[in-house]
Amino acid sequence: MNTYTYKANIYGNLYDLSEALGKDGIFIPLSISDDTLQELSVVVIHAEEPIEILRERKIMELKRLRDSKEVEPIEYKGYSFDYDEKARDRINAAIIALSLQGEGATIEWTTADNSDTPVTANDLKMLIAAVAVRSNKLHTAYRVAKEKVEAATTAAEVETVTMEV
Repeated sequence: MNTYTYKANIYGNLYDLSEALGKDGIFIPLSISDDTLQELSVVVIHAEEPIEILRERKIMELKRLRDSKEVEPIEYKGYSFDYDEKARDRINAAIIALSLQGEGATIEWTTADNSDTPVTANDLKMLIAAVAVRSNKLHTAYRVAKEKVEAATTAAEVETVTMEV
């Protein structure tokens, strides 16, 4: 987090500073360097963000990582199956259709790498079970990482936390 002082006024961001400089006829790009600002009599102070903000940002990063890994393709019987929202809908519909056709009924399924393999309702149920196991591991790893982030007392400690899956 940077602060900018110009003519005894403190600005918390470059946009507000550029507005103030604009009133004096000085127009700056928002990508201006600190050295150029100093040439314009602007004092730039670099301050570390509060640890609470760093923790919140890291926790959001860990959540996004967990959530993205939950919808990655899943391996089952040597094949990789998509597991995004559309694939989940198709899997559930196929389980119902195959169940209605009776035990042993199969359907050709296109895998994540675009190859085809026959699957049964039980195969698709086992695929969902594999996803549940993966999901549990991801959520457990997320909770452990989140606890480490919440216990961190420095920015460096927060940054070193990773989600071990």
